[in-house]
Amino acid sequence: MNYSTIYKDALLGDVLPFWEENSLDLLNGGYFTCLDQKGKVYDKDKFVWLQGRQVWLFSMLYTNLESREAWLGIAQSGIQFLKKYARDEQGNFYFSLTCEGRPLIRPYNIFSDCFAAMAFAQYAKASGDQEAADIAKLTYGNILKRRTDPKGIYEKSTGVRALKNFALPMILSNLVLELEPVLQPDQVENTLDTCIDEVMGVFLKKDTGLIYENVNMDGTLNDSFEGRLINPGHGLEAMWFIADIGVRRENVALIRRAKETVLRLLDFGWDDRYGGIFYFMDAKGYPPQQLEHDQKLWWVHLEALVALAKMYQLTECPKIWAWYEKVHQYTWTHFPDPVNGEWFGYLNRQGRPHLTLKGGKWKGCFHVPRALYQCWKTFEKIENKNTV
Repeated sequence: MNYSTIYKDALLGDVLPFWEENSLDLLNGGYFTCLDQKGKVYDKDKFVWLQGRQVWLFSMLYTNLESREAWLGIAQSGIQFLKKYARDEQGNFYFSLTCEGRPLIRPYNIFSDCFAAMAFAQYAKASGDQEAADIAKLTYGNILKRRTDPKGIYEKSTGVRALKNFALPMILSNLVLELEPVLQPDQVENTLDTCIDEVMGVFLKKDTGLIYENVNMDGTLNDSFEGRLINPGHGLEAMWFIADIGVRRENVALIRRAKETVLRLLDFGWDDRYGGIFYFMDAKGYPPQQLEHDQKLWWVHLEALVALAKMYQLTECPKIWAWYEKVHQYTWTHFPDPVNGEWFGYLNRQGRPHLTLKGGKWKGCFHVPRALYQCWKTFEKIENKNTV
């Protein structure tokens, strides 16, 4: 089977056209992300991290795939909207805006800033826009200032049970490479060192082989809902970030450890009864707090496919390949919508669409096209190697 062609055709012939045809706000700039099954806009609010993600996606494709002026124009629409409306006086990015750009929710979520930084950096690379590069650099500085207290005055907890969260070191391990053109070399390498230490040495535990979403401030485990929480998709996504760092640094041991973690997370997170990867799990097998814990989500399976494709390309491990085929079969028979295009995001445990939307507050033009692109290019390397 020619996997590279499957991913290429899905990206260029299905997913990108869906967003190009349905998501552009031609009046105000930026993008609508709340799209129903057929692509109709059902809510016009704009979520800043999804605006940033779509800017990044079309800028990346323009730079790495083909210099289509339409792609750069789509990215420019989003970047101008973000420049004009998305920041408060301190340069922090709001969480959501009206379609005209009026702020709805304050900058409580540091991931709005993370994806904005990615957007401005990648757009600067695609367009040569120096102002965008400067904003990316300033935003990254704000992220580092907030990294020990990401929510600041919007933090709800009392501090009695202080926990470190996995999401920020995970995303920084990828974000810093996205921003490399606007950062100093020592900034990049120091951040990578810190991310490797935290992801692989603090949140990944040797005794269980699992990545925990929250740990005590000293790195030990906390026996609570939050402390036992496992999100297999987060761990799998992080492992392909770590593998990319391993390739960059020619660190075979790091790649090998990432591969073993992928295998462990899939063994732990796979639903043996209905197939697919659980969204949330409890490390000790207790009932998770999240009511949606047994749903099957699009991004979890897509990140698993990226991780597995990369691990196989780097290691040719038979166990990795067996898992790739298993996850590929489940993903491609459950998530794509052959009638209306794009992919369903939310399935129930049995694998049927729980929601038929194609975009909303959390799902936008990012995980599906990014994963299709990553898998396409990774399988090109695999297939070219096999034909030499």
